Amino acid sequence: MKYKQLGQTEIQIPVITFGGWAIGGWYWGGTDEELAIKAIHKAIDLGMNCIDTAPVYGFGLGEEIVGKAIKGRRHEVIIATKCGLRWDKDEGEFFFDTYFNGKRYYVYKNTRKNSIIEECERSLKRLNTDYIDIYQIHWPDKTTPIDESLEALTRLQEQGKIRAFGVSNFDVNLLKETLKYSRVESNQVKYSLVDRWIESELVPLCVENKISILAYSPLEQGLLTGKITMETEFKSGDLRKKQFWFQPENRKKILDALEKIKPIAREKNATLAQIVINWTFSQPGITTAIVGARNPEQVEENVGAVNLKLTEEEIQKIREAFTWDS
Repeated sequence: MKYKQLGQTEIQIPVITFGGWAIGGWYWGGTDEELAIKAIHKAIDLGMNCIDTAPVYGFGLGEEIVGKAIKGRRHEVIIATKCGLRWDKDEGEFFFDTYFNGKRYYVYKNTRKNSIIEECERSLKRLNTDYIDIYQIHWPDKTTPIDESLEALTRLQEQGKIRAFGVSNFDVNLLKETLKYSRVESNQVKYSLVDRWIESELVPLCVENKISILAYSPLEQGLLTGKITMETEFKSGDLRKKQFWFQPENRKKILDALEKIKPIAREKNATLAQIVINWTFSQPGITTAIVGARNPEQVEENVGAVNLKLTEEEIQKIREAFTWDS
């Protein structure tokens, strides 16, 4: 495994981070807890020792599974989790409602100081730890001034409950506003071959300020692995089928683009997923690619991406394959 510095901290994180959204079950059609724990153990064994999770991943279940998996191995892992999405009180900015395990949830963006402090205590309990390595505001909350949120994060850091803090899903303007009040070490944003919006302004801003970019959904929720075909059907509770890129015409565009990069994969003796993951963390400003896995086999495949060496020409060919006329 290869590692990079998180922002200006002493924390070193792997170029591939274990993404814990899917193992929480919500949105992905359920979870197999035993397999999920085995997947996390395999990730740690292979040096993919940063585990990214959030309270909303399974409405507490995702963090609980991580907590069980790291029991006895806390010293080996970097835990990244989040705050700012609440489903237990209707306070803040309404975000969405959803069903999970037969129950309806109303989720609010809430980054008020007292809420963040309360959330941190709950996450510590679910994760079975007394500190969190990287604590992130999950989504911006229009109802709360950013300096109030940062005050809570600073206090938690001073108390030793978090080692470093960052943000997630912050655009250029909001990140600039944030930096007026406090330094943040990371910005976790969506970034993939089919969603490269961060490249023009956000990446330069983060590079200039030595802020790590933690790229989530680099495989576009599985589409860029090539394992999802035109015939793939999703089971009940798997909400990916409603997403933009999963619609038939868009799915075909992606599959056609993947065909163009298959020769590179064959030459490298690699899977399409490994090629895409490597391309992602090789891009300027990207510290880590957050990749989900639901079993040990997927973890092994993901980690295999580290051993590849793409040439500049190959990196450009891959980019061109996914560049369409608008």
